[in-house]
Amino acid sequence: MPVTDNRILTRASVALFDIEEGRFVLAIDDLDFDNADAYAAAFCQLIDAAIIEKQMDADLMSWLVDFEGVQFMLKAEHYSASLWLERLGADGDDELSFLNQWLSNQLLSSHS
Repeated sequence: MPVTDNRILTRASVALFDIEEGRFVLAIDDLDFDNADAYAAAFCQLIDAAIIEKQMDADLMSWLVDFEGVQFMLKAEHYSASLWLERLGADGDDELSFLNQWLSNQLLSSHS
């Protein structure tokens, strides 16, 4: 079954938002090696982020993405069942704060 942006909303929860480290983490219980790519694509579609480059290693998926004109690394790891966005430099705090607030509200309403 393909992962859609609606499914990511019903399966995910905000696990961590650390503005100092520049990281926003979603926990997704059924994320695994085989569907990490689909969850990442659904997440990018949901937030309207452009995928610039993809890399898949044995344990970690890493994508370079552009969200609102700022580049981030989008990573997924099946061991921790998590998908996270991390900033690459000094820029991105406002965008991560927005995503934390917006997605927290979206996830809350989809789990109700």
